[in-house]
Formats: sequence, C-alpha cells, structure tokens
Amino acid sequence: MASKIPQLQSKVTQASQIVANHGASCYRLLLEQNKHYIQYPPSIEKRQSLAKQLFYTRFASIPHRYNSFWKELDHTKNLVKNRQDLNMENVGIAALFGLECFAWIFGGEIVGRGFTFTGYYV
Repeated sequence: MASKIPQLQSKVTQASQIVANHGASCYRLLLEQNKHYIQYPPSIEKRQSLAKQLFYTRFASIPHRYNSFWKELDHTKNLVKNRQDLNMENVGIAALFGLECFAWIFGGEIVGRGFTFTGYYV
C-alpha cells in the first residue's frame, strides 16, 4: 500500500496541472457557448425580474405536484391494503428508503448542532 502512495501523488499532480492549464480555457469556452443566456449589463431590475419568473414558474407547478402527491399516497395505501402480495424486494426497497430518510434527518440534526453528537454549544 505504501508503494502506491507516490503513484497516486503523481497522478493527482498531473490532474491538477491539467486543470490549472486548461481550466480557464474551458471556462471561457463554456461562457462563449452560453453567452445568449447571460444578461448584460447585470442590473437589479433584471435580477428581480428573473427571481419573479422563477417564483411564479414554481408557483404554477403546485397543482401538478399536489396531484402527484395524492396519486403516490393512493398507491401507498393500496400497497398497505394488499401487503400479503408484497415480495421481499419491495419490502427491502421500502426499508432502505426509510433508513435513508432517517439518516438525512439525523445528519441534518448533527449539522444543525454544529457537528456535535452530544448536544448544542452553549
């Protein structure tokens, strides 16, 4: 394992040199290809307009998301009613999903406490 460390270091060094040499040109190329999306000159009014467009676009999608929620809830109710028809694959997927939700909540609590496991800093 120790013999692989210099190899890894040399590959990381090569990669960082490539990024350093070609990163700026890739950035300029990306900006050039997408310049029709960039607003010149940047102004407060244009930013506010774009923010309103984003807000109202998301606001308009609420009915679709609402209907999707109820469809998924009905599907879940049917799964619970017919639980004797469930196979182990579906049960395993549901268990993993529940575990993932718990992990996200637990991780969020740790981050909210300032990355401590025991409690808040006082």
